[in-house]
Amino acid sequence: MELGIRGKKALVCAASKGLGRACAISLAQEGVDVTIVARGRERLEATAAEIRAACGVSVQAVAADITTAAGRAEALAACPQPDILVTNAGGPPPGDFRDWSRDDWIKALDANMLTPIELIKSTVDAMIERRFGRIVNITSGSVKAPIEVLGLSNGARSGLTGFVAGLARKTVRHNVTINNLLPGSFNTDRIQTLTNAAAKSRGISFEEVMTERVATIPAGRIGEPMEFGAACAYLCSAQSGFVTGQNFLIDGGFYPGTF
Repeated sequence: MELGIRGKKALVCAASKGLGRACAISLAQEGVDVTIVARGRERLEATAAEIRAACGVSVQAVAADITTAAGRAEALAACPQPDILVTNAGGPPPGDFRDWSRDDWIKALDANMLTPIELIKSTVDAMIERRFGRIVNITSGSVKAPIEVLGLSNGARSGLTGFVAGLARKTVRHNVTINNLLPGSFNTDRIQTLTNAAAKSRGISFEEVMTERVATIPAGRIGEPMEFGAACAYLCSAQSGFVTGQNFLIDGGFYPGTF
């Protein structure tokens, strides 16, 4: 399906690898010029070169920490008026809430709630003026089904979800939509980190933990990032203008609820 976004400009955060990278590739495949942001320059530049070669679109690479004011300023200087914004940041570490300090909470909120809000604040009014905007926040399946050891993520991402629920109903009349994508278990560095942490805490092997994880997923496997990227591209399409304020769970059927 032609998504109707060829020639649009997208700012995609944490896009050197994993789900952010997959979103950037999927948008570029639709003819979108992308600005990708991540902290690690070497890997980011490699991803940018790969997308240019494969898709023939303009790709800018901004090596910056999007969770800081300086990093956001640098990203927005490179792409000051994106038509599409994909917010994303690495999730906070797992652990026991008794061990987390106030600074741990503030860091999690900065990365996974306040940074997306600041980026939306910086871009949404220009989208409204142009009468086209697509904002997609990559959050987590833990928003629907909290994960005990991911309390920092549960809290910060749920806060963002509540904020988006209100704002998205105000912007949609201007053809500016805001939605959230909630990944379950995907083949990314994040799943490797969480699985290693679980294996260490339980005194069993990485393979045993991964086997247990897969056994809980009705699809019988973990997801591939490009499956996630394709969903992001649809939410950024011209055809998705009637979809806003939604939380799309992509988890292979892991969440058992009806709603």
